[in-house]
Amino acid sequence: MATILLAESITVKFGGVTALKDVSLDVQQGEFLSLIGPNGAGKTTLLNTIIGTVTPVKAVLTLKNQSILNLPTHKRIRLGLALTHQIVRPFKSMTILENVAFAAGFNKVRKVFSSLITFSRTLEKEKAIKFLKMVDIEQYKDQEVSKMPLGVLKRLEVARALAVEPQILLLDEPLAGLNSQEAGKLADTVKSISQQGLTIVMIEHNLSEVLRISDRIYVLDNGRNLAHGEPETVMNQPEVRAAYLGV
Repeated sequence: MATILLAESITVKFGGVTALKDVSLDVQQGEFLSLIGPNGAGKTTLLNTIIGTVTPVKAVLTLKNQSILNLPTHKRIRLGLALTHQIVRPFKSMTILENVAFAAGFNKVRKVFSSLITFSRTLEKEKAIKFLKMVDIEQYKDQEVSKMPLGVLKRLEVARALAVEPQILLLDEPLAGLNSQEAGKLADTVKSISQQGLTIVMIEHNLSEVLRISDRIYVLDNGRNLAHGEPETVMNQPEVRAAYLGV
């Protein structure tokens, strides 16, 4: 498989604290890659650096062999990145369908004039239905977001990210806060999306699900690379067990 996303020598500092130190990551086209590690290891900081909301002190960052290091977040999204957040923040004044349709219309706002004279939302709604089906919440499309449980909102967060039609989907703890049954079902859904050809990078603390659905994993510890490779091989390394499992 070809490398679609490459991050090298990522160093991030917040004041006098070094959050990431020379962290590297390569993502292969079409793979399901997971980032694991203890709290404070720098996993979310790494994804935020990739998407552009955190500015590194030093970094090499390429998407499809094109440097994106100096691009703002919205341009990185248009080149093929999308990020979900652990804490979901949908538009509460909109329905489930409207939330996803709004995201699906991202191309229209590139040109202000054309967006002002285009009143039809039919295409965006059709796309939204497709993505709601992919995450199995189409039945809630007309429901108010404020009335939905966390399990539905987590799936909505994924659907909204899919609506910008990314080449790489970055997931920040999509299973957090869900019970074991909900987590397993959402993990199956995300894996199914990956098997349709979408490249996925996921941060997740639910280790059993990570090992079940990931093609490869990267382990971070104290802002540094610790190990990477196939899940079982990596988890059998003593330094990984010591850092992540406390064994």
